[in-house]
Amino acid sequence: MSKIPYLHIGNNFSVDMRDIVGIFDMDRTTVGGVTRKFLDTAEKNGVCVTATAQLPRSFIIAGKQGGERVYISQLAPLTLRKRISDGTEE
Repeated sequence: MSKIPYLHIGNNFSVDMRDIVGIFDMDRTTVGGVTRKFLDTAEKNGVCVTATAQLPRSFIIAGKQGGERVYISQLAPLTLRKRISDGTEE
C-alpha cells in the first residue's frame, strides 16, 4: 500500500498534494479584481474552506474529482511550498 502525501495547511487541515493546482499569496494576488471575484464566487458556491481564524496569508486551489476547493490558510506560500519540497511538517 502506498503512502498518500498530505500538506498540512494549518488548524488541523490537510490537503492531498496530488490535488493541489496552485498555492497563491493572498496579498499579491488579491490586488486585481479578478482574483477577488474568484474568491468571492468560491465562497458563494460553498467550495471555500477557511483553515484559519487569523489573518489569511495564502490560498490553495485543489482540484478534486467532481469539482474544486479553495483553502484559505494563515501560512505563507513559501512555507507551504517548502513543506511540499521537504516533505516536512515544520
